[in-house]
Parts: sequence; C-alpha cells; structure tokens
Amino acid sequence: MSAPPLDSPVPPDEPPAPGRRGTRIALPVALALLALPLITAAHHSRPVPYGDHLTVHARVTDTASGPAGEPGLRMRGPAVEAYDTESGGLRWTYTRAGRRPVTLLPAPGHAFTLWSDGFVTDTARADGGSVRWHRAIPAAADWLRTPGARGGAGVLQPLTPGARMLAVVTPHRIAAYRTADGDLRWVLPARPGCAFEPARSVRRGEALLIAQPCAGPTAPWTAQVVAVDDYGRIVPGRTPLGNGDLGRAPGGDRGPEN
Repeated sequence: MSAPPLDSPVPPDEPPAPGRRGTRIALPVALALLALPLITAAHHSRPVPYGDHLTVHARVTDTASGPAGEPGLRMRGPAVEAYDTESGGLRWTYTRAGRRPVTLLPAPGHAFTLWSDGFVTDTARADGGSVRWHRAIPAAADWLRTPGARGGAGVLQPLTPGARMLAVVTPHRIAAYRTADGDLRWVLPARPGCAFEPARSVRRGEALLIAQPCAGPTAPWTAQVVAVDDYGRIVPGRTPLGNGDLGRAPGGDRGPEN
C-alpha cells in the first residue's frame, strides 16, 4: 500500500474510547484512596506531648466508690495507677515514655505526680479523663538522682485545704502553683549559701515550715527555717498576692483573692 500524498489533510484526533476515559478518571481517585491510610498513619504516629499515655480501664459509673467517691492512687513501676478501693480493680493508668514516677500526692479531684525528668503533672483523679497540666521544675531531674533527694520526699506540699494551691519544694526554690490551671503564683528562692530540704518540713496550722540549712557556723537559726502559706513567705506586714480560683470574687479576711 502506498503512503498518502504529502499534501493530504491530516485526519482529526479521534475521541478516546469510553474505556480509556474511565481509566484516566479512576487512576487519580485510586491514588488518593491509597494515600488516605498513609496520611492517617502519619497522623497517629506523631509523638504524644510529654510522652503521655493515659489509659482508662473502667468507667466511673461501673465501679464502687471509695471513701471520698474517688479511686485510690499508687505508683507501680513506671505507672501511676488509680484503683477502686473496694474491688481493687483498675480505673486508669498513667505512664510517660522513658520516665517513672518519683512521688505521688493524692488530693480531692487531683493526682499530683513528680516524675524522674523533673516534671510535675496533675491528672483528673476520678476518671483519668485528662492530664490537666505539666510543669517543668528547673534543675530537679539531676537532683532527684542524688541520695539527698530522699526519693522526692516532701517535694509536693499542699498549701491549702483541698490542695487549691500546691508547693513544689527543691533545694534552690519553693514554687507555688494554682492547681485549677497550673498557674505559677509565686517563687521563693533559697538564701545565698543556704538550701531548702523538702524532707525536713512540718505543718503548723495554715503554715508550712521548711528547713533551710546554711553553710558556715555563723548562720542564725532564724535563717535556717522558712514559713510559707498559699500567699508566700510569712513575714510581718506583708501584702499577700491573691491566689484564689479563677472567677472567684475578692473577699475573705486573709487578703484579697482573685
């Protein structure tokens, strides 16, 4: 068969067959569907903030109530556990990747935990529904590994009934946090040449007395003990900083609260 003349008109492009058109449309859709599991997997594989892993084992309504209607708390290995005080069954478990709990302070509605990396956390005690806040304590992680830390004894101290305010005591400072939101309310540094000893503390009424031994034989004994409450260091004529719950109106006979 001879080739057509060079000046012969070129026939127009033929429209694609119906099967080919469907293939062109289906290919991008299939690729998008294949990518969805990869996108979802990438989303779920993102690291959890602070390495938290909170597991709820039983609904609160399905378990018996403890003395205060809240579970008991304990540390077991790398976990903080909440358990029913009658049946012993677990309600929730809280762990942090690569960390372990050092000391635990139960309070109404709160489970305060000091961790080996120097973080303090507050977990919703009743149902384990959330970790309300995390606070990093400066220079605490290295100190907690020393014998002088005594396993974190006395580091977590409630400053008010019901633990509305929480003191975190380390050798270099005392920091007070409002437990409703973890807000830092005041900081009291140790005197130069002195250091707080959290394990050597005692409560007298509304005051928390904490040992602050100082180097040198001339340090007066009055410099080696401090007294604090939810407003800070107790000294004559102080003007207290309000530390009340959010939204609370000013009032009370101990100074203004906000």
